[in-house]
Amino acid sequence: QVQLVESGGGLVQPGGSLRLSCAASGLTFTTYIMGWFRQAPGKERDLVASVNWSGDRIYYRDSLKGRFTISRDNAKNEVYLQMNSLKPEDTAVYYCAAKPAWVFEYNYWGQGTPVTVSS
Repeated sequence: QVQLVESGGGLVQPGGSLRLSCAASGLTFTTYIMGWFRQAPGKERDLVASVNWSGDRIYYRDSLKGRFTISRDNAKNEVYLQMNSLKPEDTAVYYCAAKPAWVFEYNYWGQGTPVTVSS
């Protein structure tokens, strides 16, 4: 049974930082591309960033480049999202997701962790 468990969300002031973590189990972690998505209230869920098994192919949503950093630790079966210079518009539920490299859509999802950026 595949499980993705996110942690690290919370309330932060504008300009602050948060680091999200996602612990994966029940899958061969190194065969999966890992991604972070977010869904703001009333909006669609969007891909924030993704990383391949070796960490040398990384995608970022254009508007987030330079502020967010995705990384993974294959020894721990974990993926992280470092978020800096947070803005109110970054407020959303953040989801960890996984997909095999040969599959188009993400097929495993975490339960989400809420991030609120507010003063």
